Amino acid sequence: MSITSVHETTTPPTAPGQRGEGHAAPRVSARASAWRRRLVTALFIGPAVLYMLLFFGYPVVQNVIMGFQHYTITTFFTGEAPWAGWSNYTEVLTSPLFRTAAANTVIFTVGSILGQFLCGLGLALFFRRRFPLSGALRSLILLPWLIPLIVASAVWKWLLDTDAGALNRVLIGSGLVESGIPWLSSTGLALFTVIMVNIWIGIPFNAVILHGGLQTIPQELYEAGSIDGTSRWQAFRHITWPMLRPVVSVVLVLGVVYTLKVLDIILGLTEGGPANATQTLATQAYQLSFATFDFGQGAAVSNILILISLLFAAVYLRLNRRPVDE
Repeated sequence: MSITSVHETTTPPTAPGQRGEGHAAPRVSARASAWRRRLVTALFIGPAVLYMLLFFGYPVVQNVIMGFQHYTITTFFTGEAPWAGWSNYTEVLTSPLFRTAAANTVIFTVGSILGQFLCGLGLALFFRRRFPLSGALRSLILLPWLIPLIVASAVWKWLLDTDAGALNRVLIGSGLVESGIPWLSSTGLALFTVIMVNIWIGIPFNAVILHGGLQTIPQELYEAGSIDGTSRWQAFRHITWPMLRPVVSVVLVLGVVYTLKVLDIILGLTEGGPANATQTLATQAYQLSFATFDFGQGAAVSNILILISLLFAAVYLRLNRRPVDE
């Protein structure tokens, strides 16, 4: 008898019910491992999701509901807020003040975004070069962004005062003007002045984000361009701008959303005046809610602002999706 035949004779046959048990254990282990990974992921993400729902989702939903109610100060005592339907939106949209506020909002947003972006891009390109104290100067640029908005507006209100403002004193002392310029009390200058202050506050954000985007562009591209004899403008047009477009998209979208809801600066400088010259949709929502205590109409204006922000973000990101992906 051969060794092979002895092995075949002594080896017990595998029972039908035991076939494939060696492969079942790894499958169970893999499923348990995947379940544990999903549990750990949920434990990490869960608190953030809960925070977003409680402090962002719930207020937005309540604001939307409030926009369809006659919600006044008496509601806090009685708990009654009669359903108003679309009447709040109708009254707000047909108000002459809404048209003025909407026009001012467009001018304020476009002017602020253009000024902040162009100044921020210029500073980002300037600080891309390394020179002594460049790091310290970049840190100083952040100061306007770190100052609380209400404090910044108070300081600028003092600087721009018609009679005792530091800016007018310098202009009068240098002989450039004969009398103080009404920066904040003139209907023709107030909106321009508020835009300038908002540009000053928003420059650091644009400069820092754009500078970070410039740092990710490979230096080899510029070296190859210099070998081909490209000028600085050609290098910016064909290398810097295409590579920077994803960052530009983020900066512009965040900038528009932030500027649409600017409230502290306008209230601190002009309170929407003079004669509603600096009234925006954000200040109108504030005054409807906390000056006239018509929370329903104030919520309606806020919801319109939210809708405008979402539409702009969706349209802009849609138009820039293909260049960004490429």
